[in-house]
Amino acid sequence: MLKPFRLIQGSAIAALIIGACIPAFADGEVNVYTTREPGLIQPLLETFSKETGIKANVIYIKEGLAQRVETEGANSPADLLSVVDYGNLVELVDRGLTQPVQSAVLDEGIPANLRDPKGEWFGLSMRARVIYASKDRITDEKLTYEDLADPRFKGKVCIRSGQHPYNTSLVAAMIAKDGEEATKAWLTGVRDNLARKAGGGDRDVARDILAGICDIGVGNSYYVGLMRSGKGGPDQVKWGEAIRVILPTFKDGAGTHVNISGAAVAKNAPNRENAVKLLEFLASPEAQEIYAKANFEYPVRPGVAADPIIAALGTLTVDPTPLAEIAKERVRASELAEAVAFDG
Repeated sequence: MLKPFRLIQGSAIAALIIGACIPAFADGEVNVYTTREPGLIQPLLETFSKETGIKANVIYIKEGLAQRVETEGANSPADLLSVVDYGNLVELVDRGLTQPVQSAVLDEGIPANLRDPKGEWFGLSMRARVIYASKDRITDEKLTYEDLADPRFKGKVCIRSGQHPYNTSLVAAMIAKDGEEATKAWLTGVRDNLARKAGGGDRDVARDILAGICDIGVGNSYYVGLMRSGKGGPDQVKWGEAIRVILPTFKDGAGTHVNISGAAVAKNAPNRENAVKLLEFLASPEAQEIYAKANFEYPVRPGVAADPIIAALGTLTVDPTPLAEIAKERVRASELAEAVAFDG
């Protein structure tokens, strides 16, 4: 059973148990530690519990999930660790906090490039790193990531910090494809094309395109859904409608770079079997549809439709470079951004 715990005031580790009043279930329980907002993951877990009879306890940990599990050690009640960004999944593995899972269901439902080759972690939803372009001032129908360094875009590019995980992931993918020297030259070119200092968020890129501060920028696909759906308010609807979304590739044309949310079974999971069942459920067509509707993310499972707002952006072809390979370059990506003073 999941033991009670106290919230630690003023600490980076904050937790909230959700669903404590759910009645007892016949087939045991599964304890989920997650950095995902409760509103995004709760519909999935409620459906899982209803269909399997397994009670899903959720602990929301905004920051410090890995540290918490590490501190709890062998007595940790965590069964499944759910996080955003494959870099965080790799960190869990590197710290010895996960265990491998071999499952034909997961192998069938999740493409190989979106999961760890040893079964230590699995991608469950995707967000594409896309180009936001002014509908009025950019006429290109297709662009590559490398095009953002083209001198014709001098003074026209907006982007968030080069040290943000969304961008270090993109830079790491470029290193994996083009090598360090070419990537450094690209970072320098994008820096020289900036309309303003790198910073803010992805939605700020759309806002600044509407305001005429820049003509083109980089953002995640799911923010387009959040803006255009009205979930962010009427001003953000205007931002979302001001941009045209281009699904770029690298110069090799292989596909668009994506990041993921995903999960791993905890090393000391007391309910390992139920954790694997939950993972398999999360890769099912039913759960993948819930992911698509909850946060405008792309399903990882082939054949499951994205939300109509996201589907309208065009057909997403995912870059096949394994995320596990890209992850090896993330530290170097951060170092290169620092070396060229990308953030000013």
